[in-house]
Amino acid sequence: MKRIIPCLDVKNGRVVKGVKFIGHDDISSPAELAKKYNQEGADELAFYDIAASIEGRELFSDVLLQVIENISIPLVVGGGINSLEDFDRILGLGADKISVNTGALNNPQLIYEAAKKFGSRRVVLSVDIKKTGNNYHVFTKGGIGGEDTELDAIEWVKRSEGLGAGELVINSMDTDGVKDGFDLPMLEAVCNAVSIPIIASGGAGCIDDFIKLFKALPEIDAGLAASVFHYSIVKIPELKQSLLENGIH
Repeated sequence: MKRIIPCLDVKNGRVVKGVKFIGHDDISSPAELAKKYNQEGADELAFYDIAASIEGRELFSDVLLQVIENISIPLVVGGGINSLEDFDRILGLGADKISVNTGALNNPQLIYEAAKKFGSRRVVLSVDIKKTGNNYHVFTKGGIGGEDTELDAIEWVKRSEGLGAGELVINSMDTDGVKDGFDLPMLEAVCNAVSIPIIASGGAGCIDDFIKLFKALPEIDAGLAASVFHYSIVKIPELKQSLLENGIH
């Protein structure tokens, strides 16, 4: 079973969307969008406070609570997660899973400790990846366009799986917001490296992009997108019907 996951990138309490992690247009209220996607049949929802790590602060819990009050579907939350206390606090608010990115890069042992305390299924590693030469590198500071860590992305996801990450959100910086399809070569490289569930993110522009994703890479568990859902270019009920018609459940 495949999952369709709308993503709320939140900045200053509002949902925003950029292109290749640069330039963020104001979209809507997180609570309003969350309610809409819940009603339309999204399988899960992602909430990212995209400036928390850059600004060195905790995630905006008041905005998150408004989202939680408006949905009944599973919620994965990320942004400014740097400790077990952060995991505990956000899970305590009602999140189902915690997505960690910069916090894990700064302290990889956080993945192991969180998986041990809360269970691997609650620990999601989010990785911002960009092709650099012939290699895929992990980038950080995605909220301001990204900074190359020079860390090999494939080695990082393999290591993270070994530490106990239960799921991966793979964000292609090269295709983010471009609406020209998912980054299939990069996603294939990740699929070949790990065996845990993978959520593909970055590049969806139409229903056919989701069909191509799941047909080309059956190992992918979910398709995550923002722009196409926020601007109603793709409507979730129509997307699900088209997937079903193409043998994708």
